[in-house]
Amino acid sequence: MAFAIKAEVCNPCPKTLAFTAQKTMYGGKQIAVGDTVFVFASENEGGQGLIARGIVTSTEAIAKKSGIIRQTPRVSLTVRCTTPAKRRLGRSELKDFTDWNDGRPETELNFKFYRQATNKIVGISDEAAKFLSKFF
Repeated sequence: MAFAIKAEVCNPCPKTLAFTAQKTMYGGKQIAVGDTVFVFASENEGGQGLIARGIVTSTEAIAKKSGIIRQTPRVSLTVRCTTPAKRRLGRSELKDFTDWNDGRPETELNFKFYRQATNKIVGISDEAAKFLSKFF
């Protein structure tokens, strides 16, 4: 399974990225060392969307806080960026894909990242990974 992360990224051409206590949704908590991850610089923090593809080099599950009944699982991870994106892909390119049942990879990405605008790590389908690979 491939993964994608949308988070604040300050350096647009990073060699490595460290993400601390990131929310996980749609299978994102299963991310592990060696997995492929597509990195989106969050537009909420001034980013431009898809910026890199990389390999996860470390992960650490964050323990849940006691006394809170419902918590989103969180993970810290480090990613070694292997390839910068050559074409733009972000909220503006995905906003028209809103037929949640059409099975398109663009719709999957729009649903998982932009229907709920929070930053997060998500698991993505093979079709979405193949689609994203066209941007490198």
